[in-house]
Amino acid sequence: MAAAASSSLVSRAHLTTTRRAVSMALPPRSTARFGVRGRRGLVGCVRCQAQAQGSDMDGHYIRRCVELARKAAGHTSPNPMVGCVIVRDGRVVGEGFHPKAGQPHAEVFALRDAGDLAENATAYVSLEPCNHYGRTPPCTEALINAKVKDVVVGMTDPNPIVASKGIERLKSAGIDVRLCVEEEASCRKLNEAYIHRMLTGKAFATLRTTLSMNGVVVNQIGSGADQLGGYYSTLLKEYDGIIISSNFAETTTLPMSNETGAKQPLYIIIAQGEKSQLNIPFLKQECASEAIVLSDSPITVEPSGVEVLVLDQMNLESILQLLAQRGLCSVLVDFREAGGSITSLLNNFQEEKLVQKVVVELLPFWAVSKGPNDLAFGGSQSFPLKDVEHSEVNGCVLLEGYV
Repeated sequence: MAAAASSSLVSRAHLTTTRRAVSMALPPRSTARFGVRGRRGLVGCVRCQAQAQGSDMDGHYIRRCVELARKAAGHTSPNPMVGCVIVRDGRVVGEGFHPKAGQPHAEVFALRDAGDLAENATAYVSLEPCNHYGRTPPCTEALINAKVKDVVVGMTDPNPIVASKGIERLKSAGIDVRLCVEEEASCRKLNEAYIHRMLTGKAFATLRTTLSMNGVVVNQIGSGADQLGGYYSTLLKEYDGIIISSNFAETTTLPMSNETGAKQPLYIIIAQGEKSQLNIPFLKQECASEAIVLSDSPITVEPSGVEVLVLDQMNLESILQLLAQRGLCSVLVDFREAGGSITSLLNNFQEEKLVQKVVVELLPFWAVSKGPNDLAFGGSQSFPLKDVEHSEVNGCVLLEGYV
């Protein structure tokens, strides 16, 4: 697992992992009845059955790794979320996940949980173990010293300072390493923002908006969406930052996640035009470090203490690059008003590959429209969204898909 540089803008609350030995029920082992056959046929069938069972169990434990890793959602940036499970003789003897950048990695917590039972066990990890010294020692050495027999990884690490070096180190120490191909997609989805930042040098951006039934952008969200368990509250927990307009910051309560243990996202406020002053009434003085104002000209901000950056180029690409440099892996672009300061940032987001995901909430009412389509941006050509999902919550329809 990569240990990326820390960020002056991202400070994630500490989480603790549960250190315990867990006995997980395994799927019933199927039995095959063989008639009188030649030796080759019998051996071949037994081998195929054993391979299938091994593959099924690899997927079972990697899925558990992903489940563990998600416990730290919103807390690990600029590092990825990682979970680890130690299994010996068909029994889980150790579990762990990476709680926060700078804290021990998932493998270390799982090995501590397993203790001496890690010897000759199989370690399942959702992401390739790191093999370098960062703020923590290499996880490969921890696994080697614990004398694990096998390591199953969900995916290789795209970080160039890791990039298969962890797997190579484990193999050189005589440990059998294999990739769980069946669950690679789920492991990649778990850390899609981290992967995107590593490959592009930009933060992963999700465009979110709310529409009336007749397609008008409205500055509200559906019933319960911002409460515990609501989609909007969950997004705010999972994303490192949220981009909002200066008008929104001046007139509306700042969005907050109500999820248990959530670290609130960094408020990234876009200020454009000739405005020389910006007052953020719903941001307390002691919380000034939780916001940053990006402006195209010098501006005075209240409360004092809010960082202000005057950009030479006010466009979404430069903003996403800046945020990635500051350690943010993901950002939610919260589009609440047509014709506002955020609209110009989104003009060609599809053609320039700046937005990776779209979340649209459709409310069951008809709004007065004063002009043409409020979402008339994105590029010069139509394009389909991929992997589209939809759900109905409290009478509202939620759509999400990838660009």
